[in-house]
Amino acid sequence: MAPFYTRSGDDGTTGLLGDQRVDKSDIQIEVLGSLDELTATIGLARSLCADQINADLKEIQIRVYEVMSEIAATAENAERFARITDEQLKRLETMIERYADITELPTEFILPGDSSAGAAISIARTVARRAERRLVELSKTKNGVRGILLRYVNRLSSLFYILEVHITKNLKNGNISLVKEKAE
Repeated sequence: MAPFYTRSGDDGTTGLLGDQRVDKSDIQIEVLGSLDELTATIGLARSLCADQINADLKEIQIRVYEVMSEIAATAENAERFARITDEQLKRLETMIERYADITELPTEFILPGDSSAGAAISIARTVARRAERRLVELSKTKNGVRGILLRYVNRLSSLFYILEVHITKNLKNGNISLVKEKAE
């Protein structure tokens, strides 16, 4: 049986999709790491959700992997891996609107932790925001990051926020912990 490790990264570099290696500390790898973490946290949330929410999160996981493949590509072959389109962005926005139509949003900040599923989605929201920040940084340092990727990743935190509120309110009979302006 072949070893699971390759030793090719022992020098602190990693390969891209194409014929190029970069430092593991490169911003491109930072973006990929954040997106990889995002798919894992979405998976955790999905494992705690049922039915339609589970299916919606699985679709988002697949799209995040598509974003990752484009980011992991070298400039010479990035177009080959470009899968996120206006259609996927519209599907995401429609998903957000569908949950917004059936969820009353609080006016205060929410405190994650009222449900395991909601807390997992809150983690996904924060990881998505970090991934977006890293992606913006990458777009400023390297040419070729398509604007649709920035818009798509930007919308993810909105979806996760509305899902967190929706799930928690449904599991807790409408009750959700909030940060009040004045201490009670």
